[in-house]
Amino acid sequence: MPNTKSAKKELRKSKKRYIYNKNIKEAIKYLIKKTRKAIEAKKAEEAKEWAFKAFKALDKAAQKGVIKKNTRDRKKSRLHRKLNMLLSQK
Repeated sequence: MPNTKSAKKELRKSKKRYIYNKNIKEAIKYLIKKTRKAIEAKKAEEAKEWAFKAFKALDKAAQKGVIKKNTRDRKKSRLHRKLNMLLSQK
C-alpha cells in the first residue's frame, strides 16, 4: 500500500494506464486473429481489409508507446508475408 500522497497518485495513474494499454492490446489481437482467419479461409478481399485495420492499430499503438516499434514491425511483417502469399496464389 502506498504511503505518500505522490505514491497514491502514481498508483491511480498506473491502474488507468494498465486498463488503457490492455484495451489497445486486446483490439490488436482481435484484428490480427480476424486477418489470419480470413487468410486461412482464402478470402483475399476480406483479409486485405482486416490487415489494413490491423496495420493502422499497430502503428497507433507503437506511436503512443503501448507496444515497442520492433514488436509492431515484427507483427506487421508476419501479417504482410501471409497476406502476400494469399494474394500471389490468385
